[in-house]
This record gives sequence, structure tokens and C-alpha cells, in this order.
Amino acid sequence: QVQLVESGGGLVQAGGSLRLSCGSSESIFSINGMGWYRQAPGKQRELVAAITTIGSTNYADSVKGRFTISRDNAKNTVYLQMNSLKPEDTAVYFCNAWVLAGTTTTGYWGQGTQVTVSS
Repeated sequence: QVQLVESGGGLVQAGGSLRLSCGSSESIFSINGMGWYRQAPGKQRELVAAITTIGSTNYADSVKGRFTISRDNAKNTVYLQMNSLKPEDTAVYFCNAWVLAGTTTTGYWGQGTQVTVSS
């Protein structure tokens, strides 16, 4: 069982920056990948960025060039650096981890952290 704890959300003005952190209870080397999703009111949860164990990254088109996902292996922590924030980035951001065992993939979620960008 992987437990994830997010932090770093808050209120920021448009054009500002925030850094989200997601700490894992397990070594991130035992996890196949981690990512950040977000869900705005009335909208579906969407992938923002993801990073695999070997360091491959993937970003939603809407955040490319503004957001950067990274990890600190020693701290079992993944970060999401968010720059040039826009009001449309306002959402609850969730950390996600997935573990592949054989043919079974198990996903884990954090509790979410609110990001609000004012115009």
C-alpha cells in the first residue's frame, strides 16, 4: 500500500508560481511512475504531468512550457513546479502513483491540494 501526501497548494495571482510536493511512503524505485492530476469544479479529472522510474516525462498540452515535474529519489518525493499560472489552472491537484505487478496495475491517490489562481 502506497500512501501519498501532497503539499504546496494555495492562492496565487495570475502569472505567479507554486511548487507542489508529493511524498511517498514507499521508495519511488518500487513505483513504476508518479504523476499529477487536477480536477476543476464540474470537470473531469485530467492528467497534468507524469514521470516514470526511468525519468521519462509527459505533460498535458495546456501546461507544456509552464509546468515541470521532477523527483528527489532520496526523499521519495515528486514535485510539480508551476510557473506562469493562469486562472484556468485553478483546480484540486492530486498526486498519483502506479505500480505494475505482472499484468496488474494498481493506482494510488493522495488527498488533493487546492490551487487557486486569481486574475
